[in-house]
Amino acid sequence: MHLSPSTSHTSLRAGDDVVLPRSGDVIHVTKAASVQFASPMLFRVIRVHDWPTYEGWVWLDGYELNSAGDAVERRSIFVQVNGLRPVGKAPDPRARNGRQPATRPGVLPARPIRTTNR
Repeated sequence: MHLSPSTSHTSLRAGDDVVLPRSGDVIHVTKAASVQFASPMLFRVIRVHDWPTYEGWVWLDGYELNSAGDAVERRSIFVQVNGLRPVGKAPDPRARNGRQPATRPGVLPARPIRTTNR
């Protein structure tokens, strides 16, 4: 799945209320969020810290993503929430690599039987 920043100018604001990103959200981080991001990046949020900061600013833990949505570096960033642009949810890695859940409804997974020789 190719991730690209939205061309719309929607932010994580709802009226005058700031809406914080949530775990799993993919956001486009640019200079609007902080001057340190002169080169924009895609970022998948792991956690939003509740640390005291300046009003409108927040610490985020997460992963910098490449254009394919793969995590390339874990980072903690300090950003203005108003400057973050939502992109969407991260792609499910199971869908990309063909892994399937271990069980299906009504079917128990096979387990090896342990025997002891006494």
